[in-house]
Amino acid sequence: MVIDKKEELAGLTDDQMKSVINAANAEQKEGKFVIQLQNTSGQPWLGSLQNRPLRERLMQASLARNSKGGEFDTRNIVMRTAQLRAEKAKLLGYDNWAAYQLEDQTAHNVPTVNKLLADLAPPAIANAKREAAEQQKIVDQEKGAFQIGACDWNFYSEKVRKAKYNFDESEVRPYYELNHVIVDGVFFAANKEYGLTFKERHDLPVYEPDVRVWEVFDRDGKPLAIFIGDYYTRASKRGGAWMNSYVPQNDLFGTKPVVANHLNIPKPPPGEPTLLTQDEVRTAFHEFGHALHGMFSNVKYPRFSGTSVPRDFVEYPSQVNEMWATWPEVLANYAKHYKTGEPIPQALLDKVKAAEKFNQGFKTAEYLSASLLDQAWHQLNPSDIPKDALAFETEALHKARVDFPPVPPRYRSFYFSHSFAGGYSAGYYSYIWSEVLDADTVEWFKQHGGLKRENGDRFRAMLLSRGGSADALGLFKNFVGSDPFIEPLLKRRGLDRAPGADDTKTQRPPAK
Repeated sequence: MVIDKKEELAGLTDDQMKSVINAANAEQKEGKFVIQLQNTSGQPWLGSLQNRPLRERLMQASLARNSKGGEFDTRNIVMRTAQLRAEKAKLLGYDNWAAYQLEDQTAHNVPTVNKLLADLAPPAIANAKREAAEQQKIVDQEKGAFQIGACDWNFYSEKVRKAKYNFDESEVRPYYELNHVIVDGVFFAANKEYGLTFKERHDLPVYEPDVRVWEVFDRDGKPLAIFIGDYYTRASKRGGAWMNSYVPQNDLFGTKPVVANHLNIPKPPPGEPTLLTQDEVRTAFHEFGHALHGMFSNVKYPRFSGTSVPRDFVEYPSQVNEMWATWPEVLANYAKHYKTGEPIPQALLDKVKAAEKFNQGFKTAEYLSASLLDQAWHQLNPSDIPKDALAFETEALHKARVDFPPVPPRYRSFYFSHSFAGGYSAGYYSYIWSEVLDADTVEWFKQHGGLKRENGDRFRAMLLSRGGSADALGLFKNFVGSDPFIEPLLKRRGLDRAPGADDTKTQRPPAK
């Protein structure tokens, strides 16, 4: 999106201004400003831009992508893809593409996924509407004379956050020094829960000077695995965070695991400490949860080793490991000021925990809307493929009762690359499915004493060591003792059930 006048960009930080100027120069538009859109409905610029007409223009440009004619219009591609997938599913003996895709996933079938999304949608939308009302109060106080829309959400939710929580991310960073987080946090929790010990190896070759290597010893003192920590960002490294299994465990060839965690933490100037954000700390614990899944693998065949599990199950163990980041005993061991050694103040921690539930109505609703669109397209019969993709999308959101205009789907159908260009067709639900399993398991740990060896040994033996060698949902139910239960997730996200909701859903279901 090209902007002619600098004054229209009021509210952008210096770094953001540099970005829009550099983007314009790269496109030979000197003297102008270019905002490059990300492949989500919401755009990060919307939280800074003070000019509401420009916010509206940006939001509309984002939502209308690939659906307004021209060579980049994907409406026909979406409908044709849905048609071919539906036909393929029928040829293979399935009712629809979703049924075909879900058969070897943890959820197994369409009714299970539909129930999950249907149970989560009403509380998510109800909370999003309450969040919109809080923002509207600020608009009215400022005499804005407009109703909160999708273009306003980021801008006014930030004002609400500052007013409610008075929390600045920079306050926590001095207490989260990288080495302390890894050695005194991540490794400390693994020692308490599973009996693991770690010895850094400086004699093994590494592909980058900043990469660190540890030999991991099991609870009996015997070598278990090699763990590689690659934490800093660099020009040749892709973005995000992930775990790699360079050598998977298996008894067929008698190999022990070599696993790595790759993060993208900006490297500070020489001599300066590496201080993490709250999210980066959580990510470090999360990715190590994947590493534990790989290191604890105890299977015969490489095909089933470690994280070789269904897509809607792979994030579950790693999300469970996030719980130790804020567990009091673990936190007290690593969250210390890098200069003074003072522990992180409880008042600051309380702010962090309270802020975690902020804006969860919006976050859950935008995600669920996209998940429901994914299912709507992929539960069609070949004869039911629509002629008008825009009308179908509108009707699908209305039918699912998630058509709340201030919160559009995270991805509309026409730029939904997860569903139509990636590996998540009929599978975008899997992120929240994993979190349902995670929140339920965290509740189990809390009810059974938390950071205890017997709990870790049970989780390792019954679930982490099995990889993909057994039915994933069966592993979960054997560990927790019941079917998945969404109440812990609603509680975690601060989502209240909608008035009149079925109270029987708040009771844990028996195992089947």
